[in-house]
Amino acid sequence: MTDLAALRSEAEIIASSLPPLTFKSTASEAPHVGSAGRRKAGTGEHFWQYRRYAKEDDAHRVDWRRSAQGDDLYVRETELETARTALFWCDPHQGFDWRGGEGRRTKADEARVLMLALGILLSREGDRIGVLGSGRTPGFGKRAIDRLLEDLATDQSGDFPPPPRASAFAVVASDFYDPAETWEKRLAPLAETCREGVLLAIADPVEVEFPFQGRVRLRRPGEAIARIFGRAQSIREAYREKFKANREALDGLAKRLGWRLVEHETSAVSLAGAAALKKALESFGGKA
Repeated sequence: MTDLAALRSEAEIIASSLPPLTFKSTASEAPHVGSAGRRKAGTGEHFWQYRRYAKEDDAHRVDWRRSAQGDDLYVRETELETARTALFWCDPHQGFDWRGGEGRRTKADEARVLMLALGILLSREGDRIGVLGSGRTPGFGKRAIDRLLEDLATDQSGDFPPPPRASAFAVVASDFYDPAETWEKRLAPLAETCREGVLLAIADPVEVEFPFQGRVRLRRPGEAIARIFGRAQSIREAYREKFKANREALDGLAKRLGWRLVEHETSAVSLAGAAALKKALESFGGKA
């Protein structure tokens, strides 16, 4: 059973180890309807602060009412606003909630930690976070982080969720072992609304290396189909080539959608995976 408190603690540690989110100014300074305050001066509708007039300021920016209270001229600044909403999704398939050995998290739990760490960073910036298909409105603050973890850990059985009504940045986490064509059908409607997103591909090192020897019975959790291999090592190279082809097809799909692919193994340092996920978000410039 997933220990939500442990996942939350790990995600908090990771988030505190990462630098603040940074975005391309041309995108992150663009105002949007329903935007969230960035807690600094910029283009927006809400008052932020007064500052003294500088020679490079246009005369029309002078706030004459405030300036009339003294001998100095003052400019009224508004708060920088951007409309950033991030929606996360964790594959509920039993094959994703699996680990190949003791001492490692399941692929699903590793994905939850990485996404929660990014969600914490976003929420601290005043951005809205939520889970795709959860039915809850994205929010920010401590309560939004609590809900994010709860919803990521909830078994959302059924079809892939429909796209949100409003634009958002999307993170879809899975092992992506279904054919790329199947994933393209699932993701294409989402990409119409969420034009920026990340495919977070999580793998156990056993799935990457295929270290099996001799007679081995293999099956995917949650499915009745199983296969027995008399000399598992004899198919290792063919398996690795197929795994590589799967990831190349997935990368091609991400590019066609205008998204990014982030790969991570459960044996790797979680901080590195969270940093890669953060970098992917920042590469879009933060607009949603």
